[in-house]
Amino acid sequence: MATSSPAARVLAYAGSTKNIAGCALALIGVVLVFFGVAGAYWPVVVAGLYGVGAVLAPADRVKLTISHAEVESRQLFADLDTLLARVGRNRFPDDVATKVGELAEVLRDILRRADALTSSPDHLHIVSQTIRDYLPSSLEAYANLPRSYALTRRGERQRSAHEEVLAQLDLLGAQLRKVAESVYLGDEQALRDQGRFLEDRFGGSDLDL
Repeated sequence: MATSSPAARVLAYAGSTKNIAGCALALIGVVLVFFGVAGAYWPVVVAGLYGVGAVLAPADRVKLTISHAEVESRQLFADLDTLLARVGRNRFPDDVATKVGELAEVLRDILRRADALTSSPDHLHIVSQTIRDYLPSSLEAYANLPRSYALTRRGERQRSAHEEVLAQLDLLGAQLRKVAESVYLGDEQALRDQGRFLEDRFGGSDLDL
């Protein structure tokens, strides 16, 4: 088994709980130096405090289990990539391909928020069905028509197949953007909650953060 590089190990330790705790105590040592408490032995004091923090801090928790949200989102990512590869091979018109690409970006952005998505069964259903049914069904029906026929309008009030598939893609896009907006609102609410917590915690402090 290949081992991680020294640089990777250094970066991993830099973000670890032990390093953060050690740096916090070392910072206290620097403050003591500033007030003249540590004296000539200040390097030993600072290094010692860092060591105490690093030793006493709990080790970072290891997470090996994979949540249902991660499993489902990974599979949907894979299904979306498979669909896009098939779309590319079938040489759809540029305007259709562009709309499919725009839908894919919205879908990817939603799937990156796996926990928020899977916490809402309705949203998960829309995303899943769009990738596995709605979008491929619309594109498949269109691709199976001769190009000349797809571009021909049937009567004044009837859309051509080309216009129809574009309308269906617009409809899917509108629905997916509603799902995305709901997910983003959840992120925004989390940010606002954090803001209220910080305000309650530090609002009355003289510290200049």
